[in-house]
Amino acid sequence: MKPRLNAYALTFRLPILIWQALFFLGPLLFMIAMSFFLVRNYRMEEAFVMKNWERMLSRGFVWDSYWYTLGMAALASLTASLLAFPAAFALAFRTSESVRRWAIFLLVIPFFTSYLVRTFSWYVILAESGVINAGLGAVGLGPFTMLNTAFGTLVGYMTLTLPLVVILQTVTLAGIDPSLIQAARNLGCPPWRTIPSVVLPAAKTGMVVAALFAFILSFGDFVAPYYLGGSKPPTLPILIIDTTKAGQQWPRAAVVAVIMMVTLFVIAFAAIAFAYRRRASR
Repeated sequence: MKPRLNAYALTFRLPILIWQALFFLGPLLFMIAMSFFLVRNYRMEEAFVMKNWERMLSRGFVWDSYWYTLGMAALASLTASLLAFPAAFALAFRTSESVRRWAIFLLVIPFFTSYLVRTFSWYVILAESGVINAGLGAVGLGPFTMLNTAFGTLVGYMTLTLPLVVILQTVTLAGIDPSLIQAARNLGCPPWRTIPSVVLPAAKTGMVVAALFAFILSFGDFVAPYYLGGSKPPTLPILIIDTTKAGQQWPRAAVVAVIMMVTLFVIAFAAIAFAYRRRASR
């Protein structure tokens, strides 16, 4: 029996489909097509040649930027997940529902401020004459160089992703049945084994999704590696900006953007498949 088309349901889905087609699928297809264009006399001309792809994929600095961006995004995702878990665990199992709601509200407040403003605040804090080095200097340490380094980039990534990861992990852990943890304790499971044996398997989907959000935001971020990392080595978003400034080479920048999109799609689908994969029954 063939499934019947539900016109009522389609009516409510149509605006979403139109929105996605106009503001996601359409620009994505145009970006892919633009990667085959040519630039002559600082003007793009429609063409279908592989010149841009051959040029960009054969350049070592492109692959250096790719692996650096991928590694930093993975490190930011792991760091955010590890830093967020103790706070999320405490909010989910050690506080009341009222305190948890207020904590989530306070975690949302940083998003009321521009991410660029929050990044510049770290610029002042991490400077050689900044707050951290001043405190370390009082005990005879430093100064340490934290700006224009990978550490500075990572701090910027945490500013962007950590509050969101804490919120997602808290919501996920709060949905776990407390009786599972109590049952594990009654059966003699020590606290240090309860988390990997009971809590993490029950919260696997939410934990993976939170880490995936951190990875996606870090992978595409331009502000942190530019202002706190010094753009050396450049990440892929910075490489896109630099490419567009070099003779208006938008097609070559489109090649880098397509590479980023393909990478994110592959990682996102793999992460979601892992998150929703059930354990094989013994």
